[in-house]
Amino acid sequence: MVRRVAVVGAGVSGLAAIKCCLEEGLEPTCFERSEDVGGLWRYTDQAEEGRASIYRTVFTNSCKEMMCYPDFPFPDDHPNYMHNARLQHYICKYTEHFNLRRHVQFKTLVTKVRKHPNFSVTGQWEVVTQRDGKEETSVFDAVMVCSGHHVYPNLPLADFPGIQKFKGCYFHSREYKEPEKFRGKKVLVVGLGNSGSDIAVELSTVASQVYLSSRSGSWVMSRVWDNGYPWDMLVITRFWTWLGNILPRALSDWLYVRGMNRYFKHENFGLMPLNKTSRKEPVFNDDLPSRIACGVVVMKPNVKEFRETSVLFQDGTVQDDVDVVVFATGYSYSYPFMEDDSIIKSRDNEVTLYKGILPPQLEKPTMAVIGLVQSLGAIIPTADLQCRWAIKVFQGQCMLPPVSEMMDDIDEKMGKKLKRYGNSTTLQTDYITYMDELASAIGVKPSVLKLLLTDPRLALEVFFGPCSPYQFRLMGPGKWSGARRAILTQWDRTLQ
Repeated sequence: MVRRVAVVGAGVSGLAAIKCCLEEGLEPTCFERSEDVGGLWRYTDQAEEGRASIYRTVFTNSCKEMMCYPDFPFPDDHPNYMHNARLQHYICKYTEHFNLRRHVQFKTLVTKVRKHPNFSVTGQWEVVTQRDGKEETSVFDAVMVCSGHHVYPNLPLADFPGIQKFKGCYFHSREYKEPEKFRGKKVLVVGLGNSGSDIAVELSTVASQVYLSSRSGSWVMSRVWDNGYPWDMLVITRFWTWLGNILPRALSDWLYVRGMNRYFKHENFGLMPLNKTSRKEPVFNDDLPSRIACGVVVMKPNVKEFRETSVLFQDGTVQDDVDVVVFATGYSYSYPFMEDDSIIKSRDNEVTLYKGILPPQLEKPTMAVIGLVQSLGAIIPTADLQCRWAIKVFQGQCMLPPVSEMMDDIDEKMGKKLKRYGNSTTLQTDYITYMDELASAIGVKPSVLKLLLTDPRLALEVFFGPCSPYQFRLMGPGKWSGARRAILTQWDRTLQ
């Protein structure tokens, strides 16, 4: 029987794990290397070793109704998109409301997670931690890894010939905090993701010129969508997911490209993705097109070579007198505390997890990796549902298929992902499809047909309205009594 659970990290996923353990009568102990909860969202002036790092002006890309914990809506007066400090405040409020802090050991670093000698019988783990220079080993019945995947910067300098000769300053976007020290400089930002475009736009207000280099382009979306409503409340609906699944691929692709180009033609702005129909996560930036139109951000193709003070691009153009290069080249996921790294990365150094959560090769299913997926949906409700599923597996209430079937399922999904999202995004998944798959397995997926007979108003909002997190606390184990009301009043809070 699983009783004691170790949770690694007290960010949004770790807090969901603690709460879900408590709901099921388990005893969680969470280890957090920093001094407070919040993980990625706890801003510090300096990037800290082994912790995710954000810049001062980070705002959320998901709106408050779509990104909250499913049984803890944001206060009515909060804006739809939030500055990181306000989100951190909400995370602390959630922690207090459910009394989670007493289960967290702060300033405690997990140095090793290894199988207990009799793991094949008990499924137990030894967790080695360090605090104030003292080492301690404890035994747990299960482990939930919630350490995130924005910690270890991916800085592929080998892909950029001549970078050693470059006399200017260069660093990974993880180190970037605020724009002032770049006043009057010429800055090249490499990478057209959310961080790259945010930093380029922010620097364009102080730098003499910003260049934004992209290898493969990207769709750029605004947070503010039709009639001024939040994009995700209009786009992430069961109706649109259903329509996308029944339409022929060619028609679905055509509609997708047309929808993405509705506000401006990406081609004219040098932003067009190489693979137009790939559903790779778009970039959310309300200001980038206008900054390009104003000439303060200039789009460039991939870098071919760095020189002492200049940069040669793939199209043959050279940019002279570049002072600073910011590499917004993303992150690699790493679990340095795992004694056997192949448990999580079991094939070609790729993460191979059943349902994106469970290492399939374990003799006993007592480890879960939470939050290692990417989708258009927000991470908080995703992590909450992943935790609920994982705990049902730990308790034997959610039966797993044989290893061979789990591996086939992983392969089949990976094949679909590569087709849909392209090579670079193996963590990408379709939000509603994924959430419904987990919800079905534990009996909490809302039944639209059943609701149509018993509560037609709610049924229509569930199907045609935003697929907000409250839907997954509407029925079944762990249901929340306020879910119906939260769904029926979500537009009111958005307008407020």
